[in-house]
Amino acid sequence: MKLIVAIIRPERLDEVRAALAQCDVYLMTVSECTGFGKQRGVTEVYRGQELHETLLPKIKVEIAVSEPFVEATVDAIVRAARSGETGRVGDGKIFVLPMDDCIRIRTGESGQGAIGP
Repeated sequence: MKLIVAIIRPERLDEVRAALAQCDVYLMTVSECTGFGKQRGVTEVYRGQELHETLLPKIKVEIAVSEPFVEATVDAIVRAARSGETGRVGDGKIFVLPMDDCIRIRTGESGQGAIGP
């Protein structure tokens, strides 16, 4: 089992959800967050004043999957979250982490069976 954590642009969430649905991945947790990476924020002009925002709005998507779904899930996120053909700085990151166990609270079921519907 793996935990996939993707940090993406907020405007790409609908495309990512649609791409994951095509791979039969429907269970996920979505959180609003802020952060910055290589772009180190943005500078905007507002009413003649230059403002530098370092923390940009992002979306964090967390998905627990069994081994056979890892590659398809990551590929779907990359395709859907990338801006244009080659992407842009700030498109996000994907982290694939080992997951020791998962417990469904309602039934007490654990392991891979707790991930599925």
